[in-house]
Amino acid sequence: MFSTQSIVKRLSDYFDKTPDSNISKLMSIFAAEAQEVKATNDRIRQWRNIDDAEGVGLDLIGQNVNQPRGIANDEVYRILLKSKIARNLSDGTIDTIIQVLSIALSVDPKMIKIKEKWNDSEEPEPAAIKVIELPLARLNEAGLDPANFVRIVQRTVAAGVKVGVIELTGTFEFGDLTNYLDNTKGFGDINDDTIGGYLGAAYAPSQDNELPI
Repeated sequence: MFSTQSIVKRLSDYFDKTPDSNISKLMSIFAAEAQEVKATNDRIRQWRNIDDAEGVGLDLIGQNVNQPRGIANDEVYRILLKSKIARNLSDGTIDTIIQVLSIALSVDPKMIKIKEKWNDSEEPEPAAIKVIELPLARLNEAGLDPANFVRIVQRTVAAGVKVGVIELTGTFEFGDLTNYLDNTKGFGDINDDTIGGYLGAAYAPSQDNELPI
């Protein structure tokens, strides 16, 4: 941190270092300007991080990894950037797909489960996968719609592999007959939005192409 006192102390004793001296007054102006420059440099350094960058800062990162923004807001664009960077290193295996999605959504990999469909008991299909568990809350927080998330998954898998139904897990559930209360799983309260669970969803891939993924 730049301060007038720290700068003046570095000067030769030839100068009058008292707070009211001309050299102190001059260095106080310099210190203020130097502090602004430092704050700007700190912000530039901070905005190299996708999680901290905003607006044009994210656009510049997108240029580096060749990921256009399209109509995405900052939160969604962060997901696109993270997934693009991770996809560049993907080998198409299920473990890598899970890793890519966990990085893109900033969630624990254990929260994502993927199953191959070649041995599916209901609709077996070769060269296909389905995501059977995924935190819907994270998509909601970012404002990323399921259609575009499915496209991120499709870009992550190996060529020729189809993405089937994706199940987005919610928290809502009915309780049993015991006297047990969980405010994150039951019905909501219109007067308190912190109470109540949210429903899950199942999404099948479509041809929507809103974001440049």
